[in-house]
Amino acid sequence: MTTDQPALPSPELGEIREIRESPSLVGSLVRGALTAKGRGGDLTTRRLLRRGVQVDRGHLADYQRLVGAPGGDVLPHAYPHLLGFPLAAKIMSDRDFPLPMPGLVHVENATTVHRTLTAGEDYDVTVWAEALRPHPKGRLVDLVTLLQVDGEAVWEETSTYLQRGRGDDGAPRGADAPGIPAGEPCARWRLADDLGRRYASVSGDVNPIHLHPLTARAMGFPRAIAHGMWTGARTLAALGPASTGPSRSHVWFRKPVLLPTTVDLVVDRSGDVQVAAMRSTKRPETVHLVATLEA
Repeated sequence: MTTDQPALPSPELGEIREIRESPSLVGSLVRGALTAKGRGGDLTTRRLLRRGVQVDRGHLADYQRLVGAPGGDVLPHAYPHLLGFPLAAKIMSDRDFPLPMPGLVHVENATTVHRTLTAGEDYDVTVWAEALRPHPKGRLVDLVTLLQVDGEAVWEETSTYLQRGRGDDGAPRGADAPGIPAGEPCARWRLADDLGRRYASVSGDVNPIHLHPLTARAMGFPRAIAHGMWTGARTLAALGPASTGPSRSHVWFRKPVLLPTTVDLVVDRSGDVQVAAMRSTKRPETVHLVATLEA
């Protein structure tokens, strides 16, 4: 069983540039910082492609342990994000990307799993940017990742980033998140102060805001913050095996998770679509994310 197939990239998106090796995430972060000034203009239509990407089973096991997913060859719902993120970071760090990479805020993530994915397959990974648009608090842009096997689309993701700044009060804010589930938490997690470093060692995302209080304070945060993709992956893994088969998720990132801390997971499973929220244990009114999962 598969979900409906997506609309594959159209020729209007422009040339495909094939990359043989995964770009360095550290290099992209440094290049993005050095070329931040003077950005502007329109989005490039270039797509980046890596063929035959394989999953390292040791790396997969480390990821599964860190996000609380079952072990084995089945890829967790959000794991393919790591296969495409080096390409996305390269696109955002290139000088012709119109928004400065430093300060971009990951605000939403929508994923479709078209069938169960396993570590034994070779994946063609394509990434491109689209839909640069105004927002009341600045500008939004989407980074789209598509995984294919033998020409079949098997997984896709749209990551939405916000550049804060002068916005347009009349611009749409994007898809509305559902209401926060009521009731007692179904899980409580103590998040250690080194969680950002541990996820960085698996994901390669070494943004300084995640690594240490000193580097986070230099970026305007009182303490290091957890990666949004860790909070999303941990939430989806807690919703059970439905997330690894054909499914759709949508995650809205609300308040950053300052480390160390304790968070609660609340879930509403009463309908066809599960709704979950991660909130502060000490201050339940502080909601870190809201997520939906439709199997």
